[in-house]
Amino acid sequence: MSVVEPGSFLTLHYRLAGPQGDVINTFGQPPATLSLGVGELAPAVEQRLIGLAEGARASFELPAGEAFGERNPDMIQWLPRRELDALGDPDERYEVGEVVQLPTPDGQGQFAGVVQAVRDDGALRLDFNHPLAGQPVTFEVHIVGVL
Repeated sequence: MSVVEPGSFLTLHYRLAGPQGDVINTFGQPPATLSLGVGELAPAVEQRLIGLAEGARASFELPAGEAFGERNPDMIQWLPRRELDALGDPDERYEVGEVVQLPTPDGQGQFAGVVQAVRDDGALRLDFNHPLAGQPVTFEVHIVGVL
């Protein structure tokens, strides 16, 4: 029977939840596949997987801030409307609570921010903290396969 080790390739079902409920839940859907150590899961979450055997089910409670760090006020920033227009559709309208996907500076990926406020001039105050930053997290997992 295979056991999860650093660098393992996994097929698994998992659920990440904070005080307000699920953020990610693959139970009842096709299982996820990922490699440990490449940043697909937070390091504190990956550490909980090490040593689990194929077929194992487990649930872990991670204290506030351990899974995704503390909330960082520097990660809340205003983005002028002209910059938004240059990145996407100038006719797009944004709402508080909406998640906005923005390209990374190198154009190779994306990152997300949650709209906290919209000014009259169209500028957005975006929170780039992970939604579970600074919160306790429940991590539930079923290891389907280990390679």
